[in-house]
This record gives sequence, structure tokens and C-alpha cells, in this order.
Amino acid sequence: MSATALKSDTQAIVVDEVLPHAPETIWKALTTNELIGRWLKMSPTGFEPVKGKHFTMKTTPAGAWDGIIHCEVLEAIPNQRLAFAWKGGHEGNVGYGAPLDTVATFTLSRVENGTRLRLVHSGFVLPRNELAFKNMGEGWKKVVPSIGVVAAEQDRLKKPH
Repeated sequence: MSATALKSDTQAIVVDEVLPHAPETIWKALTTNELIGRWLKMSPTGFEPVKGKHFTMKTTPAGAWDGIIHCEVLEAIPNQRLAFAWKGGHEGNVGYGAPLDTVATFTLSRVENGTRLRLVHSGFVLPRNELAFKNMGEGWKKVVPSIGVVAAEQDRLKKPH
């Protein structure tokens, strides 16, 4: 984990939800490029669920920031845990596009009626990352259920017609 993410002046976004799908189905939604693009609304370039793998995502540029999010897979335990660094922004920006050095961790736990998916996006430095923390906090609350929608589509594809 980065030094920034461990500092006491950081905040984390936590979304915890039970999805009615097997961990294997949720894992596929979390680790397949095309499916990631559907629930995250940003497609990764160069992503593989392999520790140490670097990849990027692109969002709306702002000021001196080109909109590129630089990521590295920190942990990939199939059907259990995926963590990656999420870095972007530019020193010259205030508000949207301010420097961000965070970690997104998805933890999957099998439960009686499916999978508990817990997302922790940590390392937001306040007040510098206040806008990102607020916006991404709202965004992740929509994204996590979207992972369930994508997983449901995968379940339907697996069933014989």
C-alpha cells in the first residue's frame, strides 16, 4: 500500500452489499476488461488480474490533468480479493483533477444467498481530495449494484436455453 494511503488524515469510501450471485460470477465481472467497462463506465487498458500488472483507465481531463488513471494490481486472489492502486490528477489542479493516490479493494465473501462484496476505496487526502471523495463516494454506491447487474447477465448467459 502506498504511504499516502496509510496516513491518518486520509478517508475511505466503503460500500458493502450482498449480491445474489456466486463469488466466481462476481470475480468474472470484476476481472474481465469488457465487463469492467460496463459497470465502471471506463474501460481499462492493459488490465489483467495479476499482481504487479500496470494498467490505465481514462476519464474526463481537467486543467493540467490528462484524465488518465494509473493503476497497478496490488493483490489478486481469485474469487476472494482484488486490490489495485488508483492514481491520477496533477499538482497544478485544485478540486477535480487534484492529485489522487488511492487504493481500491474488492473483497468477496460467500454468504447464504450469494456473495458479500465489500469495496474499500482508501487514501483520499482531505481537504485536497474532498471533491473526488464526495463524487466517487456517490459513484461507487451506484457502481457496486451495477456489478450485480453485470453478474446477473453472466448468470443468464451460462444457463441452457
